[in-house]
Amino acid sequence: MAGLGNFSDLMKQAQRMQRDMGRIQEELKERYVEGSAGDGSVKVVCSCAGELVKIEISKDAVDVDDLSLLEDLVVAAVNSGLKKAEEKRQAEMAKVTGGLNFPGLI
Repeated sequence: MAGLGNFSDLMKQAQRMQRDMGRIQEELKERYVEGSAGDGSVKVVCSCAGELVKIEISKDAVDVDDLSLLEDLVVAAVNSGLKKAEEKRQAEMAKVTGGLNFPGLI
């Protein structure tokens, strides 16, 4: 029956890890990163939970005769911000999981 004690410890560790992951996911909603494109002419703020929060576009980035450039800058800035947010999220979750990858959880 010695194996049952180890299993109980393992279950307690898993429950603690799950609680910690939930806490970190909530904290990440309140942490923000910035992405930008066009030498900062388009800036975005994303939460580390992967939500776009804010977009700032400088007047210099707006050319009504070439809106496709502005559209490309917005896409690039958003992608930059979301990538930084994902990297931050993974780094924070790795602190809890010890670097183990649990598909579907992190």
